[in-house]
Amino acid sequence: MERYKLIKEVGDGTFGSVWRAINKQSGEVVAIKKMKKKYYSWEECVNLSEVKSLRKMNHSNVVKLKEVIRECDILYLVFEYMECNLYQLMKKREKLFSEDEVRNWCFQVFQGLAYMHQRGYFHRDLKPENLLVTKNIIKVSDFGLVREISSQPPYTEYVSTRWYRAPEVLLQSFLYSSKVDMWAMGAIMAELFTLRPLFPGSSEADEIYKICSVVGSPTAESWADGLKLAKDINYQFPQLATADLSVLIPSRSDDAINLIKSLCSWDPCKRPAAAEALQHPFFKSCFYIPPSLRTRAVTRTPPSAGIRGTVDRQGVRRYSGAMPNSKLGNNFASMKLHPSVAPGVQRKLDMAKEDGIKDKKAKEDGIKEKKSMKTTTPQSKYQPPGKGSPSSLSKGRTVRCVSETADKFANMSISTRRHSLSQTRPPPMKAGVNWNSESGNILLRSAQQIPTGRTLTKKVAG
Repeated sequence: MERYKLIKEVGDGTFGSVWRAINKQSGEVVAIKKMKKKYYSWEECVNLSEVKSLRKMNHSNVVKLKEVIRECDILYLVFEYMECNLYQLMKKREKLFSEDEVRNWCFQVFQGLAYMHQRGYFHRDLKPENLLVTKNIIKVSDFGLVREISSQPPYTEYVSTRWYRAPEVLLQSFLYSSKVDMWAMGAIMAELFTLRPLFPGSSEADEIYKICSVVGSPTAESWADGLKLAKDINYQFPQLATADLSVLIPSRSDDAINLIKSLCSWDPCKRPAAAEALQHPFFKSCFYIPPSLRTRAVTRTPPSAGIRGTVDRQGVRRYSGAMPNSKLGNNFASMKLHPSVAPGVQRKLDMAKEDGIKDKKAKEDGIKEKKSMKTTTPQSKYQPPGKGSPSSLSKGRTVRCVSETADKFANMSISTRRHSLSQTRPPPMKAGVNWNSESGNILLRSAQQIPTGRTLTKKVAG
């Protein structure tokens, strides 16, 4: 920890406090989470769910764990620094977010969740405070309650903040799944539109009442398992009708209301997975354009109008064939999730199509003109150019140019964040070493040895 200077405490939670700090060597600003519990061995540190899960993740919408430090039996987790969380952003907001802004936030969070679920983990504590924001980027953070999807029940009864807790957890089910994250996202999405919580219950019973007042009371058709859970704990649902979400969340599109309704379904099986949510019509205007393609689109000299249509069509066939097997940051992408053809490319295709129509029309006009001229002036019979004639050479160069340009487009690859399958598994941590992850690489760094029989004290700046 001597390499870091603590500046200011920015948060305090159940498991630890978070400090803004600066790396004295590089000048980089980081966030350091100081755990409250004492850790007497490295085995305890590496077996933490938060450490195990984040070491396996590298995604633009999941906060990055940079380093793990154990000093004087205190565990420090060094993260990338983010400016604020979503709750703070909503709290100081003077006017409502536009639908495009909400779409942008939710699309990014669903990308992070889909990546996390595909990696075999679900968060269990999603809330605005655990979604970190810097400018227009939002990232899922605080993996203290993360759980492996493949782990065996029973699960912990108390998870997540009450306002975002799924009804199956409120009814003390031990068999909940990653769909608890989707319920939380439905509540968060509604709160982004209104800047106030959708289910602000003051207790577990009041929370269920608030849910019933919005979603309506469950029935045997809508959630038979929920009625059984309630019967097992001698709880009886209040009988309330479904509220009109378009009234609670006014001036929003039907697609937005429909997505919130599906996310806040009583039955977990009826809630969409994160990958399915990304394919919802609400996100149809969201496109993912890999940075490599954006860069090439600016620096590359565009092909001439005569060959543009052929080259672009070949490029589109190449991308559409490769997309199902490619992994755009989250290793589960599909054509609907991340369309490979950017709006600019689509415009090029449309322009090429128009050029083709114009060319066809010009050819037809040319044929008519030739027919009319044939009746007045005799034309010499067309002779194909010889093998070495200038026309033949020029034609060969044109064909070769088109072929080379098409090959370049065909060989263009979409940049991915493929780390999990190709990278070497990080080495196990041992006593006396720190784990460091910088630039995606796993490093082991020797820690300063603490003589036995001595007690070290350390002043904290700021």
